[in-house]
Amino acid sequence: MRSFLLVGWLALPIGAWAYHEGPGQDRLALEECDELFTSAHDAAASGDWQVAIRDYSAALAKLPEDQDQLSQRVRLELSKARMQHKGLNEARDELVAMVEHLAADESADPAVLAEARQSLARAQFYKTWLMRLEGVTREEWEPEIEASRQQFRLLAEKATTPAEKSARQKDLEAAIRLARLDIEDLQGLPLPSE
Repeated sequence: MRSFLLVGWLALPIGAWAYHEGPGQDRLALEECDELFTSAHDAAASGDWQVAIRDYSAALAKLPEDQDQLSQRVRLELSKARMQHKGLNEARDELVAMVEHLAADESADPAVLAEARQSLARAQFYKTWLMRLEGVTREEWEPEIEASRQQFRLLAEKATTPAEKSARQKDLEAAIRLARLDIEDLQGLPLPSE
């Protein structure tokens, strides 16, 4: 019995080392990722989009590969930060790919999918606004606003609370209004913001 306890006691550091080198490394990476994500979220809340983008990107790089749902959340927040910091086209393209991926994945979090759809619809709305101000032809900007309108409509139909449904309806009405506005009226309006 004594020898069994002695062997067990001596094997304990080996077990601790094995844990540290295996699952412990993932836990350390997740802790680093959490610190970066919190820092990025604080930077985004204060409007420091460069720091937010840097920290979201670093958090995404440190995330273990088996954390798919967490990875989608970080990618979504990174796209939102890019959209706010002069990266509208890049963010829009990332959001299109993300929505397609999440819609095809049955195990995807519906809340993340809805938020990605909303961000995509907003990116398409803002891009249409800018395209119209740049004087792009109707044939070029109309598919963009139509895609935005369809996303807003889908979100309005799937809304679960009256407040959410009302907010999605307002977004939908804004997309329709943007498509119908004359360019002279559009030029007199301030640029939209979050």
